[in-house]
Amino acid sequence: MTVAFLNDQWMALEEAKISPLDRGFLYGDGVYEVIPVHKGQPVALNAHVSRLTRGLSDIKLHVNKTSEEWRSLIIDVVTHNQRGDEPADYTAIYLHVSRGADTKRHHAFPQGITPTVFAFSFDIPPPPPKQRENVNCLQVGLSEDKRWKRCHIKSTSLLGNVLHYQAAAEQGLAETILYNEHRQVTEASSCNVFAVIAGIVVTPPLDLQLLPGITRLCVIQALKSAHIPVEERVLTVEELLRSDEVWLTSSTKEIAPVSQVDGHLIGDGRAGEYWERAINALDNVKFTL
Repeated sequence: MTVAFLNDQWMALEEAKISPLDRGFLYGDGVYEVIPVHKGQPVALNAHVSRLTRGLSDIKLHVNKTSEEWRSLIIDVVTHNQRGDEPADYTAIYLHVSRGADTKRHHAFPQGITPTVFAFSFDIPPPPPKQRENVNCLQVGLSEDKRWKRCHIKSTSLLGNVLHYQAAAEQGLAETILYNEHRQVTEASSCNVFAVIAGIVVTPPLDLQLLPGITRLCVIQALKSAHIPVEERVLTVEELLRSDEVWLTSSTKEIAPVSQVDGHLIGDGRAGEYWERAINALDNVKFTL
């Protein structure tokens, strides 16, 4: 049984209920985090909590919790969902905070309502193998980014992302890499994007067009610690398609190598040397942030 947390109460996940007037339900008025947990240990816990508090500030949603209380809640969700004496191998915590339920539907922020805080645990795949000959590569699509202009907020309003992801799924692809009106790569529908170009790992710089991914942060730190050149700079579609390697990063994928983008073969179509170095270096930093 999955145990969920909802507004200071613990219950079976299937028993968790919210008001139909909750602004998260009506407007997507909230933010969320997905925190991977490996053998009972949350990955990059402090970084996830920091992004959560920034997101709450960005949408002017005050929750009476300190960063330490958020961390404690996440640990409690892990503990409540432990199976027997040993923690599960690979799970993640979904933590969702909405502005709460009003008594009517109205666009402006209501005064005096209590935010909704919801969290539960779910299983995730194990991290990819550390050897390039053993990992499966992804085939992904390519599309102009048609989402809103505040993608730096990890908003619960994800329809724009979902439509891009679904377009890939309908073509039998794993993801869609997105680009802006200048044909500059932003991110993928649920991942950040990296490319290896002439021995340098490149990823688009943080701005309003992309999420400051926690795995992205971990990968950049891992690359620096392993003395692998990395640059945060504009990455064009043309550069991406000519890259030696392309990776997607997320909390549930870690670093996923890409073999094809929009039908274009990347490198020799297999995971590359830099991917192997990066995935092995990641273990040295992902529990430290």
